[in-house]
Amino acid sequence: MSGNHPYHLVNPSPWPLVGAGAALLTAVGLILLMHEVTPWLVPLGILGVLVTMFLWWRDVIAEAEGKHDHTPIVVLGLRYGMLLFILSEVMFFFAFFWAWFDAAFMYDDPRQVLRLEATGGHWPPDSIQTFDPFDVPFLNTMILLLSGTTVTWAHHALREGNRQDFIRGLAATVGLGVCFTGFQAYEYIHAAFGFTDTIYASTFFMATGFHGFHVLIGTLFLAVCLARGLAGQFTSERHFGLEAAAWYWHFVDVVWLFLFICIYWAAAGTPAAH
Repeated sequence: MSGNHPYHLVNPSPWPLVGAGAALLTAVGLILLMHEVTPWLVPLGILGVLVTMFLWWRDVIAEAEGKHDHTPIVVLGLRYGMLLFILSEVMFFFAFFWAWFDAAFMYDDPRQVLRLEATGGHWPPDSIQTFDPFDVPFLNTMILLLSGTTVTWAHHALREGNRQDFIRGLAATVGLGVCFTGFQAYEYIHAAFGFTDTIYASTFFMATGFHGFHVLIGTLFLAVCLARGLAGQFTSERHFGLEAAAWYWHFVDVVWLFLFICIYWAAAGTPAAH
């Protein structure tokens, strides 16, 4: 970093190119896997992505902790970047909710012959046995809401210099994230319908599964923050990594509330639900 400005000029890095190559390999591998060709490309691509993530983030942490390149103006830019990233994730879920509501409100549209044939003129379709929203879905809702409080507890404890409560709160949040993923896997295993069983099933698994993927990523994000916290890399003044993880986790919480109300609760309350 030059001394005449507060910005961080990033050193040349191989990771953007390597990461793009690994992502391309994963995408090509998935396409070939769907055609039952060379299944080994997918794990190889995923391994490349994971290695790139680890090494790239290692370099960023070194810049922040060892070189102190993350000045206040740089951290401000990182905050804007994280907010824009979360906004882009909102657009993802907006598309999935749009697909769900389009199918839910237009299930008997006579102009869409194939949809009318698939739904039988009902929503949910007669062939679908919906989940009880106050069984596992409600339990997962309570888990995520509780995790939102524990990550806030951890954040505030760190800001106040209370390292013990910071570690406790963050560990509890990681544990709750693991519990949510476990219960969602249990729910999927015992689902009465599969991904291709009508447009209801497809939109259900796409929306809830994409959210579950975000919970998994958020849990890993918080676990890395926990490891960094145990290593003493966060202080009450310098902890943007934890702050970004907390923002992401709260976003995941809010999306789940919409999923629970719109996809679990409202669908189960319709006349055609079983």
